[in-house]
Amino acid sequence: MSQTHRLVMIATLSTISFLLMFVGFAIIPGAHFLKIEFSIIPVMLALVLLDLKSAYTVLLLRSLLKLILNNSGVNDFIGLPMNILALGLFVTAFAMFWNPKKTRKQFIGAALIGTVMLTLVMLILNYFYAIPLYAKFANFDIGAFIGVAKYLVTMVLPFNLAEGIIFAISFYFVYIASKPVLERYINLPYEN
Repeated sequence: MSQTHRLVMIATLSTISFLLMFVGFAIIPGAHFLKIEFSIIPVMLALVLLDLKSAYTVLLLRSLLKLILNNSGVNDFIGLPMNILALGLFVTAFAMFWNPKKTRKQFIGAALIGTVMLTLVMLILNYFYAIPLYAKFANFDIGAFIGVAKYLVTMVLPFNLAEGIIFAISFYFVYIASKPVLERYINLPYEN
């Protein structure tokens, strides 16, 4: 695969990932701001087709596109860094535990590890980063509204656990459905 082909693939996957950020849905009543969107799928495809560095690049480029073309102010400046870190850890789990051999057992292990890592980092980031910043810059004090512990336990925790599972299941079906096409690209020799 030539360098140009790799760059085109990264640009295409980044654009698709950015567009998928617009298609989201809430799963927790009363927390319409916690939405699941499938921009992770092209990032995971970059991992399979290219490598972890390319997957990170797709993740960063789709986030940059969001900031430049569809910035929603405080929400993006606070939420996007958290999203990048959480999804980066999710993809890293798949790179370490599934991508080398791609067995079903390794996929399940990577999905579980990735979901736990995603959930833990979001709990920590919400507590130390998002909740204080939203209170300061968006005049939205979740502690005064429903309480920090209640928010973390009844909204952030179940949402991120469900999100990781939904991401893994969705990617599994996309991977299985597109495996014949993907295999044509996976083993192409690299050319400078």
